[in-house]
Amino acid sequence: MAIRVVRLGTARQRGEGLRIGVVRRPPRGVRKSEYAKRGYYDVWLPELAPSEKWVSWALSQPWTDARWRKYARNYHREMRDPPAQRLIELLAALSKQANISIGCYCEREERCHRSLLAELLADHGKKTRRALGKQAAKVAKRRRKKR
Repeated sequence: MAIRVVRLGTARQRGEGLRIGVVRRPPRGVRKSEYAKRGYYDVWLPELAPSEKWVSWALSQPWTDARWRKYARNYHREMRDPPAQRLIELLAALSKQANISIGCYCEREERCHRSLLAELLADHGKKTRRALGKQAAKVAKRRRKKR
């Protein structure tokens, strides 16, 4: 079983499992009863999204490598809080029993907190499969080497 990283609002892939939205806000203009049908998520888990402060900061300017590093440091800091750690452990444990997917709306996975969350889950010893291609895997590999 595995954890897959997806973009919310995209078509589901075979074997994706339960799709979990790790976003601060639900999709606009979509009825709650249609979230799953329209490819958003089955379960909403905003506790694993970055805080409103860091979402606003991230959206305020284009990404640079320096801005991304600052964002990643702050997201990791937020995810060290005990409630977030318990949720990360829960997802890691669930992935032993079933395929699950974590997702966000961002177009570029390599500049999205979902890639950071996938790394945190991988650090918990779980297999992760990226649905968006080789580039994101290369970025994650470089980050792990820098640590």
